[in-house]
Amino acid sequence: MQKAYTAFSEYLKDKYGEKVYKITVDAGFSCPNRDGTISKGGCIFCDESGSFSKAHSSELDIKNQIITGISALNTRFGAQKFLAYFQAFSNTYAPTEKLKKIYDSAFCDERILGISIGTRPDCVDNEKLDLIASYKNPWLELGLQSTHDITLKKINRGHDYKCFLNAYELAKQKGIKVCVHMVLGLQDETKEMMLESAKRLAKLEIDGIKLHMLTVLDDAPLSKIYKEKPFELLDMRSYCELVCDFLELLPPKTTIHRLAGSGYSKTLIAPKWVNNKFETLNLIDEIFEQRKSKQGAKFYLECAK
Repeated sequence: MQKAYTAFSEYLKDKYGEKVYKITVDAGFSCPNRDGTISKGGCIFCDESGSFSKAHSSELDIKNQIITGISALNTRFGAQKFLAYFQAFSNTYAPTEKLKKIYDSAFCDERILGISIGTRPDCVDNEKLDLIASYKNPWLELGLQSTHDITLKKINRGHDYKCFLNAYELAKQKGIKVCVHMVLGLQDETKEMMLESAKRLAKLEIDGIKLHMLTVLDDAPLSKIYKEKPFELLDMRSYCELVCDFLELLPPKTTIHRLAGSGYSKTLIAPKWVNNKFETLNLIDEIFEQRKSKQGAKFYLECAK
């Protein structure tokens, strides 16, 4: 079934002629929003793993994480082409010389086609972006979560929207593709605010996006707030409707890297439905079909003015 949106997996398949798999890597980075440089405790929704799903692999060096990942994916899926994805915490939060050694070690196998680096907009600069641009097929994954400064302050993000814009423009000047991470359902954000974020990103014609549902994880600061005074979280249907609204506003060429996930079972407090990845994705497909709509359906009307 053809998707109503431009899935990143299909983009890679078209580009490289076969399915490309991401190997998630933990390089042991921290975050200025956790170590006291900006703040302590991190963003209110971030747990101790830094959104990393396989934290145990940090026991291995980068090369061995890559080798182990290739072996596992090859055995399970027959995979032959890969991207190295530096995921946990802020993966540019170190001197450039150290970053070069870390990134270089990811290209230990000729089947690694490129690199994807997750970080914060306040952790990149000219020198670091020049380094990233020097690698083949680089992607920069910038955590933003919201374009509204009032929200960024509430979630203890530690930077404002202008900081993101500066980092984004600098990366684009250097030819680096950028994937933006956004969270839907943040406290006190209305539907209108979230769709305004979509319109702002659409005007930038971002290369890619990851949409996340706000989740309450056991060891994240948000869990204390939620336990003391539970607040309403989006149900699956509401989230999926909002995802479709969001994607209708984005340019058709923006690649969609993530709309649903899993793997929260050990630390997840709420909402429980977020672990139903395929049910969520299927519902998004159904809603688009019911609407007779698709990604970009409202882009030229609402955003490309």
